Amino acid sequence: VKFVFIAPDELKMPDYIKKSIEGHAYYETSNLDEVIGGLDVLYMTRVQSERFEDKAEYERLKDCYILNKSKMRNASKDMLIMHPLPRVNEIDVDVDCDDRAVYFKQAKYGMFVRMALIMKLLGVDINE
Repeated sequence: VKFVFIAPDELKMPDYIKKSIEGHAYYETSNLDEVIGGLDVLYMTRVQSERFEDKAEYERLKDCYILNKSKMRNASKDMLIMHPLPRVNEIDVDVDCDDRAVYFKQAKYGMFVRMALIMKLLGVDINE
């Protein structure tokens, strides 16, 4: 397993996270275009405004990574795109019809997992 952390310097992966994956290779970059062709999975998230004290800094960085059809041309034909949803604008809607975009399935499967957990917590036995 090799991790590729893609973020601007202001949002780099914290050291405590990098220490927690000791023994696994990782690479850090701020350039998505530079690495997209070598990724098996791209887990996208939005640039989170709540992580910034300075609104101007957020505004400067909020659109630094936008995945679109053009960028997808450089990606592997087998790369999967995941996202926790909802998105803001970090994945263009023109990517939704790409077979590699699995974020809607991801959300659906997450719903089933949460349903099962709630049933377990409530003591519901589906075999009764």
